Amino acid sequence: MGGDHAPTEIVAGALLAVKELDANVLLVGRDDVVEPLLPSGNLPTGVEFFAAKEEIEMGEDPIAAVRNKKDSSIVQAMNAVKDGRASAVVSAGNTGAVTTAAVLRLGRFKGVPSPAIAVPIPVAGYHSQILVDAGAVLDPAPERLVQYALMACEYVRARWGVDKPRVGLLSVGSEKGKGDELRRNTYPLLEKALPSFVGNVEGSDFMKSDRVDVIITDGFTGNIALKSLEGALRSFAKMVFSVIDMNEETRAAGEVLLPHFLQAASLYDPDVTGGALLLGIKGVTVISHGSSSARAIVSSIAVAAECAQRNVVDHMQEAVTDAS
Repeated sequence: MGGDHAPTEIVAGALLAVKELDANVLLVGRDDVVEPLLPSGNLPTGVEFFAAKEEIEMGEDPIAAVRNKKDSSIVQAMNAVKDGRASAVVSAGNTGAVTTAAVLRLGRFKGVPSPAIAVPIPVAGYHSQILVDAGAVLDPAPERLVQYALMACEYVRARWGVDKPRVGLLSVGSEKGKGDELRRNTYPLLEKALPSFVGNVEGSDFMKSDRVDVIITDGFTGNIALKSLEGALRSFAKMVFSVIDMNEETRAAGEVLLPHFLQAASLYDPDVTGGALLLGIKGVTVISHGSSSARAIVSSIAVAAECAQRNVVDHMQEAVTDAS
């Protein structure tokens, strides 16, 4: 029920994922609006529907909504994973509510006080970088950032087979000692905990394959960095299209170049990069962006299925336990 285009695009994406990914999907939502979107008669093989009478709106207070709306689609989806009826949760709804429901229904790793959001950042010709945290915890302690780094490394190992993921700490300079108090206190902890720690990285290190696989930061800075990247990419795309449409000559050139440009630009389309994984939760929870299309839902389901099949949660929990 969550997202700007819910439930139409969510249902369409789920049905498409069953066909394309050979996945099984349990749809959770209000029957009065979901059932009309499903094929008439028997549901397709691999599709189940569970009716939830309530929904949590995007603007609602997450904690209050999760506690008061126990029959909401988000809460009932978490219950499905907790009860073993599903292997993962995918939602494009209220991020705070998804995170809260995951903590309350699925539980946190022992010793991890709060989850973090791991967002894939596309890199041309390479697997995605992972940015942690992208907005869950705005003011974490240095020890929390170390936990996030350990979990993110296991995520990268499990998903892309990288034996020693390179970890960088987002700061205002690459030299040791640069940054605010959080950065200066976190640096030696990461240096001790991770042999593959490369030191401080800067904003210019995003989307580069030769520098870092995991970028660690607090949720406040991470969210700003993520939104800045998204805004810059949109502005660049708008500029290219405006240049192509400048006159007859540029439009003629555009007829040749535009298909190639669109193919290259598809790498940076949020609909194909997949959703963000919640780290530190005892169950696979993937958050898709609020404006998710059907294609974005397919991508997020693919991430969720891959994480469930490769036991990403178990690997992350072991990494944190071994380090404690």
